[in-house]
Amino acid sequence: MVQTDKPDAIAMLKADHRKVEELFASFEKARGAERKQAIAKQICTELIVHTIIEEEIFYPACKGAVEEDLIDEAYVEHDGAKVLIAEILGSEPNEEFYDAKVKVLSEQIEHHVEEEEKRVEGMFSQARKAGLDMDALGEQMAMRKQQALAEYEKNGLPAPETRTFTGHELEEGAPVDDEPTARVGDSEGVRPAS
Repeated sequence: MVQTDKPDAIAMLKADHRKVEELFASFEKARGAERKQAIAKQICTELIVHTIIEEEIFYPACKGAVEEDLIDEAYVEHDGAKVLIAEILGSEPNEEFYDAKVKVLSEQIEHHVEEEEKRVEGMFSQARKAGLDMDALGEQMAMRKQQALAEYEKNGLPAPETRTFTGHELEEGAPVDDEPTARVGDSEGVRPAS
């Protein structure tokens, strides 16, 4: 078997996973708003590019070869992460909940990675067992990754694009600190139902 310098698709995706895990660990240890923001932006960039190569190349290749539920859940998990990515990119490290949003994103990604990398029933195992051409997929993904990174270098990061969320309207409520406090038996401070 000829050894190439290019990783196959699964090796590439796993390398992305390890890189983001390291970035999340760096964020946890980081001090100072500028440092935290730089790391958070790097996390978001890595995740945006990673979701692109999975959603445009890897997941479509897995259709029919991997349990459909796993693929559907992966798309929804990506969209949930994209909402947090948009929140993080649109806020500053000194804002309330900034660190919490990065932490929750980290936890969501950890779960997502676990689902993909499970030894027997995980997406990667199923894809490999189905005989998908991981070298060809890896080559396509590497090219698309370089293209996306070049686009972002030139034009900046775009707003994350969801694929499974249908655009239901959300209403922003009052900030947490502005919520009236209610005690049991105290009708003052309780908002009337709309």
